[in-house]
Amino acid sequence: MGWISRTLLIVAFLACTACGTTGGGLEESEPDPVLIENDVDVVPEAAPAESAATSGQAEGEAPPAVAKSERPEAGLPAKELEEVVVEAARPRSDVILDLVSQARSLLQPVKLQYVFTGKGRREVLRGRPVAFALWSETRKEWSIVHIEIPRPPIKWKPGRKPLPFTVLTPGVTARHVKGTGAERLMFAFAKDGEPLKVYGRKFPVFDNNLVQRRKWREVVRTATPIVYLPSNEDTIDPQFVSGGKTYLLDTARRAIEQLRTLNVPSAAYPGQLLADVVPASVIASLAIIEQTDDADFLAKGTGAFEDVMSHYGMKRQDAYRYSVSTAKALGPMQFTNRRGNGTYSMVVRRCRAAQIDPNFERGATNLLNAMKAAICLFDVELKQMSPEIRWPYRNNPAVLGIFPVAAYNGGPRNVRKLYGVMQRAGVRPEELRAPGQQPAGAFVTCPCFWIEDAGGVRPVPIPKYNNENRWYVEK
Repeated sequence: MGWISRTLLIVAFLACTACGTTGGGLEESEPDPVLIENDVDVVPEAAPAESAATSGQAEGEAPPAVAKSERPEAGLPAKELEEVVVEAARPRSDVILDLVSQARSLLQPVKLQYVFTGKGRREVLRGRPVAFALWSETRKEWSIVHIEIPRPPIKWKPGRKPLPFTVLTPGVTARHVKGTGAERLMFAFAKDGEPLKVYGRKFPVFDNNLVQRRKWREVVRTATPIVYLPSNEDTIDPQFVSGGKTYLLDTARRAIEQLRTLNVPSAAYPGQLLADVVPASVIASLAIIEQTDDADFLAKGTGAFEDVMSHYGMKRQDAYRYSVSTAKALGPMQFTNRRGNGTYSMVVRRCRAAQIDPNFERGATNLLNAMKAAICLFDVELKQMSPEIRWPYRNNPAVLGIFPVAAYNGGPRNVRKLYGVMQRAGVRPEELRAPGQQPAGAFVTCPCFWIEDAGGVRPVPIPKYNNENRWYVEK
């Protein structure tokens, strides 16, 4: 299926609801490990036993301001710890929510195991400790397992050199599954041959200023531990997928209606309201695209979108609030700020009537606010596009949404490249249609455009261009 087709596929999928590495060992290898205990989640334990980010690469450090604003899990009932009895008629999604709630309660008092190596001025923090709450279906019991990963986060890509790590809890085996940072780091565990299900994870967020100054004891003392469960196979459920689609579309519609109530004008289309520029399905699609890992998309196709929607369905407003790229793009819509001079602050200035939260960390991690900012950014980008794109888009925004999506990824230059390959393929924007079926006996290798002529809707192969943007638009 072509890259135009994949973009439209998400839009169509959502619309149905409306009618839905690298890096060898640890950074330091100095002798004499010392486990310490203080009042900030540090506890002495037995000696250690050996056991991407959206693009699969190293993730950025979550800002302490975001970690310190951690909220209770949205939609998770506050329940006392009790034996879990799974009834046959009970929805699996309800069982998962109960287990996640219990795991969170178990992890709150858990002390993370920090290990220092060296002495005196050579003393350093060896790695980053992470704790997991694991459930045994066979024994109906919980285990708390401690892992140590490299610090700082290293570059890692699926299928390449494994992420080095150490299991600090005896009797349990672990396998790194994905990610390196607060949002995506995940392992698979087993004990006595039984796979254990992951329903909770405790991850420390460090003050990067202290890390750069190598104030390791202060880094540990001020670390903010967050109990946040990334998307994983144990929590994916059709009810969450459906709920995630509904949640994204409802939030996009709320953002649009807030803009309508405020009478925010469109910069791209004078005399019209900003609320009428971008369909809710396109903004909801963007929230999925921004969090769909390239490697997952290659391996699973549209199943990768369902993984993301399932996470939105379970976590709601807390989903992807710790998502940080190496370029410091933050939150579900992945805005950047560059010391107050980036995309987010630009949108705040240019779209004052929209009342977008001026605080970057708070605003970029709030999905409703971030969607309003994304709509404003779409409008700013559309204003810069040529009339040959801007006016056909106005008549068919669901299909021609590929242009502002391309701009969202890399600015006007990517729009020019996209338009250039269309011209080379002999395709005009107004001819673009939603993807159809290839004619019997014919096969066109995609990526491809879908256009309508006298014979119906058919695919047209497109030349290659910017690969990063190509994958972005394809998703």
